[in-house]
Amino acid sequence: MTAIPSPSATVPADGTPGTRVVPAGAPAAPPASAGSTLTCVFVVCRGGDPAPALATTPGHRGGGPLRALPAGALTAVVQDVPAAAFSEEALRTRLSDPGELELCARAHHAVVAAVADHASAIPFPLTTLYREDGRVRAALRAKEPGLHAVFDRIAGRVEWGVKVYAAPLPAAPETGDRTADARDPETTAETGTAPDRGTPAPGTGRAYLARVRGRHRAREERRNAALRAAEQVDTALRGISAAARRLRVHDVRPAGDQRTQLLNAAYLIDRDRDETVAATLRRLRADPGTAGVHIEVTGPWVPYSFAATGDGDDDG
Repeated sequence: MTAIPSPSATVPADGTPGTRVVPAGAPAAPPASAGSTLTCVFVVCRGGDPAPALATTPGHRGGGPLRALPAGALTAVVQDVPAAAFSEEALRTRLSDPGELELCARAHHAVVAAVADHASAIPFPLTTLYREDGRVRAALRAKEPGLHAVFDRIAGRVEWGVKVYAAPLPAAPETGDRTADARDPETTAETGTAPDRGTPAPGTGRAYLARVRGRHRAREERRNAALRAAEQVDTALRGISAAARRLRVHDVRPAGDQRTQLLNAAYLIDRDRDETVAATLRRLRADPGTAGVHIEVTGPWVPYSFAATGDGDDDG
């Protein structure tokens, strides 16, 4: 089996449209041979009928039609894809291109979202590949107890992604005070007046250093307030969630965003609580305690971040 993560442009909070489902004993993708195909697994279903989604969603470019692959009480949605284009080496090359990666991720997510409209669905990682259908069935049988546990956990629930950012700090003003060092009356007696030992005289080196320390202190206070606000947001959303995950925060500055990401989290919330989510966010945004942060929300999503069959779903 081969699975390669996808870009963040099309996916929920953790930026990865995948589960951590790794079927036991799955082999690596085989070398490509002319005309051969691999079986690409998008999602596994329990109950419902994914057929309407298969008829309207193309899957990956260059692959065959989507089809349902029964495996006991479960059904995988799969597609035959050309081995030459989906070998491990070919995928590394293709998906190193941002445009190609986005196309692949969007195709994957379109299938997952369409199937989830018709059946309870657990998304598999992007480009989960097997040599043939029999290995897919074997993998699902090996993981079936864990998959049923996931189905029970996510039934009737959706994922909301929330990111909290600290607003950019204002640049420190250029005061030119460094020249004041040379005029410090403590060392030059330029003014002929003894300074107040408690309050540095304006224009002195001590006054400059006091202002620098004050700016550092103010920046630290703003950062601490922003961290408290992020915790406040997380606590409030956990209060209305069945489960929550704290995900890795990202440095967004390479993309030109000068803000600092403080919270990147996913919340598993009952599908019929959309209004509760909206009301909670309105209350948080109106709270003076969150005035120094930006709160961004995406969703509802298929619960990608809660589809793992192992432990550690709640990192918080």
